[in-house]
Amino acid sequence: MDRILKAARTSGSLNLSNRSLRDVPTEVYQCLETTGEGENWWEAVDLQKLILAHNEIEVLREDLKNLACLVVLNVSHNKLTQLPAAIGELTAMKSLDVSFNSISEFPEQIGSATSLVKLDCSSNRLKQLPESLGRCLDLSDLKASNNQLSRLPEDMANCLKLSKLDVEGNKLTALSEGHIASWKMLTELNASKNMLGGLPQNIGSLSRLIRLDLHQNKISSVPPSIGGCSSLVEFYLGINTLSTLPEEIGDLSCLGTLDLRSNQLKEYPVGACKLKLSYLDLSNNSLTGLHPELGNMTTLRKLVLVGNPLRTLRSSLVNGPTAALLKYLRSRLSNGEETSASTPTKETVIASAARMSICSKELSLEGLNLIAVPSEVWESGEITKVNLSKNSIEELPEQLSSSLSLQTLILSRNKIKDWPGAILKSLPGLVCLKLDNNPLKQ
Repeated sequence: MDRILKAARTSGSLNLSNRSLRDVPTEVYQCLETTGEGENWWEAVDLQKLILAHNEIEVLREDLKNLACLVVLNVSHNKLTQLPAAIGELTAMKSLDVSFNSISEFPEQIGSATSLVKLDCSSNRLKQLPESLGRCLDLSDLKASNNQLSRLPEDMANCLKLSKLDVEGNKLTALSEGHIASWKMLTELNASKNMLGGLPQNIGSLSRLIRLDLHQNKISSVPPSIGGCSSLVEFYLGINTLSTLPEEIGDLSCLGTLDLRSNQLKEYPVGACKLKLSYLDLSNNSLTGLHPELGNMTTLRKLVLVGNPLRTLRSSLVNGPTAALLKYLRSRLSNGEETSASTPTKETVIASAARMSICSKELSLEGLNLIAVPSEVWESGEITKVNLSKNSIEELPEQLSSSLSLQTLILSRNKIKDWPGAILKSLPGLVCLKLDNNPLKQ
């Protein structure tokens, strides 16, 4: 322990995770006061990062206030039942993770930790969040899933920078229109597995929203304003009580994934047939037929229809390849109605895959007969996995060096002759590389 504390006084970071600790050692609270023999006190730095995850800690003492310069505190996966009021005195703290404990109540003093950017209090026993959280004006990432929340604090409307909100697995019955009106920066909202009866009428004001997960609720209708969510890429509405969809859902031009499984839909609207979807799940609904216009959704890689009383389609079509079903539906269109783009262009497929990668961080461009790596691979800057197999690529571009987050690169079955050593050296996160079935000369 002495050696670890000595290192912490030099680095400002202390990791005591997975040590079966029942209490936080007193020396931790007095990190700078316990300069050991041979150490120069003037070289010691304040503790900024403290990791205590995966222990058996039951109590955090009020002495926590001594760590006034703490920026990151992680006490997840412990046995905490409450947090000390001193948590509010950590005014430099930007990230707090107290997930997977047994905390039933948050102290109001958390509102004094005004530098807070990220808060994870998921998998606890919280019945409410403190109103004072609305004073944390820099809060951008809140994860409060798997608790017992029935509402969110009204004052959280002040958190104008909120971009990610995860409240999955709670007891929420409604989302506040006041919150939606304020959270214009929201890009990801997960309110699945709650008791929501509907959506706010102003949901369309979330124009930056990329991922919206509302599956397993009691939602019976979607307001027409949904068309205003112009950046939406993934929309999950499965396991609800929807009987109809608004035509405006067809305005979601960026949408790639639409989950509508296990509802009560009697038809998929014609207006939604202009979407450039890659994945559409309509399983376990009440569909008796499909509009021929759906055949023009040529970007669809997967269409799931099982569990519907479809009377106008052979089971071999319903259960067979998606491409064959789409071709059949197109054949039922008159020549004037059938679009010229009966097969999607290479550019359309790449653009669709790039939209899908925004949330998944994975980009698959397999088997597109590409002769060069498209710019979409490095332009995102956050992609972790790229699949470029089964193409005709001969070399890797220098721009690929900027893909610092890339972990997996699949280049199987291409035409690469020279080992791309310089590019590979510039990818610090790369852990998986596949170059099999290439005519490598060295």
